[in-house]
Amino acid sequence: MENKQNNSGLKAAVVVLGLLLLGSGAYIYKMTSDNKETVTTLTSEKETLVNDLKAKIAAYDTLIADDNALKADFEAQKEEMEKLLVAIEKSKGDAAAMRKYKDQYFRLKRDMDNLVAENKLLKEQNVVLTSSLDSTKIVLTDAKKFNDTLVSQNDNLTKTVEKGSKLSVLNLNVLAVKERSSGKQIETDKASRADKLKISFLIAENQIAKSGDRTYYVQIIDAKNNILGDKETIPMGDKSLTYTFITKVKFENKTVQVKQEVAGKDFQPGSYFVNVFNATGEMVSKTSFSLR
Repeated sequence: MENKQNNSGLKAAVVVLGLLLLGSGAYIYKMTSDNKETVTTLTSEKETLVNDLKAKIAAYDTLIADDNALKADFEAQKEEMEKLLVAIEKSKGDAAAMRKYKDQYFRLKRDMDNLVAENKLLKEQNVVLTSSLDSTKIVLTDAKKFNDTLVSQNDNLTKTVEKGSKLSVLNLNVLAVKERSSGKQIETDKASRADKLKISFLIAENQIAKSGDRTYYVQIIDAKNNILGDKETIPMGDKSLTYTFITKVKFENKTVQVKQEVAGKDFQPGSYFVNVFNATGEMVSKTSFSLR
């Protein structure tokens, strides 16, 4: 009787152990299958990201080959993409790393889209200016032929050329940043965090205008109507101008990009106004931005 009970207990133990082994085997199989699926997905994402980056870098090569005012910006962004490509190719492609690399890629893609749009606008403006120049040359040639009898028309044409020779200031932009001790600058719209303002604008190509040095006065007015920066005042005809900084540009009939930084502290929340004046005191561009 006692032997039968022992045999029954042993059989029950064997059954339980068998069930446990089956459960463990199923669990290990599922974990292995899930892990393989994850590795396959991450590998596919890595390959896609590498191919996208290579395509963008190739696109930058085409843009750089087409000489334009934004060539330096294109080269800098291309270098950033190449660094990211090297990092991705060297990585093991784990989930955390891929999330970081995808975030970096989408940021660089947004920067590229903005530069391409800006480049397109500059080309369109240049076409308009070139067309205007061609028209002006034709009129000047005709005016010279009939100079003796068309003095009045020639005078009007001269005025038109003078007006067309004025330089256009485009894409005035101001960016508030926080500069870290490493030198890296982080964009911010919070007055309490900002310690620098980055100002940039373009002087458009103009084949009519005389080449040479140009002086521009930039004026930044904060939310409390204070002028930031140098706060120097100079006479402008029968008026005076208080400016934030002066920038001098060597103009050679090609588009020129101007960049300047204005350091500061205790920036006030509210609306800021930025004005650009030429050497004669004429306002040639203006914009505004806000800090919260």
